[in-house]
Amino acid sequence: MTSHAEPQLPSPSPQSRQPLPLVTRRTALAGALGLGAAALLPSATPARASAAPARARAARAGASAAATPEIFGCGTWGARAASESVVVLAAPPQRIVVHHTATANVTDYSKDRAFALARAIQNYHMDIQGWIDTGQHFTVSRGAYVTEGRHRSLTELNAGRHQVRAAHCVGQNTVAIGIENEGTYTSVEPPAKQFAALAALCAHVCQKYGLSPSEIYGHRDFNDTSCPGDRLYAMLPRLRQEVAALLGVPLLDQLWDGDEGWDRWPGPSEFLPARELNRELERSGLWLPRGN
Repeated sequence: MTSHAEPQLPSPSPQSRQPLPLVTRRTALAGALGLGAAALLPSATPARASAAPARARAARAGASAAATPEIFGCGTWGARAASESVVVLAAPPQRIVVHHTATANVTDYSKDRAFALARAIQNYHMDIQGWIDTGQHFTVSRGAYVTEGRHRSLTELNAGRHQVRAAHCVGQNTVAIGIENEGTYTSVEPPAKQFAALAALCAHVCQKYGLSPSEIYGHRDFNDTSCPGDRLYAMLPRLRQEVAALLGVPLLDQLWDGDEGWDRWPGPSEFLPARELNRELERSGLWLPRGN
């Protein structure tokens, strides 16, 4: 096996980074969830102010009810142990980065297929890329099944205080949750159920970590890549809107532009070779070589 360091951010020059603003979407969203949407609006009337606590309670209840997707942990889909201990970071994430796997747009929407995909990605990342575990935190299959990627990602998400260091986007692996979506979305959109599952997962991540839905980006916002495909990338504004609706919070204006102050570092290949996926599908009895 060829060993490769996991893709982390090279040391930038002082000119290549700009400090993040003191006012972040995280603090703004915390205000939205804690005080109600009316607290973000100027010149609230006494009647509106008196209704704010009730709206806040409703927003929190709606967020808890709407943003609780079923996530299948590493133990459920048959993950291998990581080759070394995963790193749990002291701070929570600041944003979400959306990817696609650049694999075939299959019509097998089964749970078995989703689990085989999770195993194939882990094998490829560990055995070919030389990483310690799956690179991303979570994966959404075309059948709308959500699987945990890197070990402990689900545990830390449920706690809502820390994140696991990942290997999905150079420069963002210590500050962003990475979500892979099975398929290639260069010229077609993902299935409706898959997109709905992605929205539910993003809402859950935002709710647990106090992130604004405006903090959802595509891989190409930070690295020199076409990921997550032109069509899925074009759907990100809709994704942010749907996540905000699920949480019952306003979609805040963008406070920080992802392009500002970031070099587009070349990222890891998004391509999962068909032979790696087919090998796992064959092991699982979901695919037979041609001629059989």
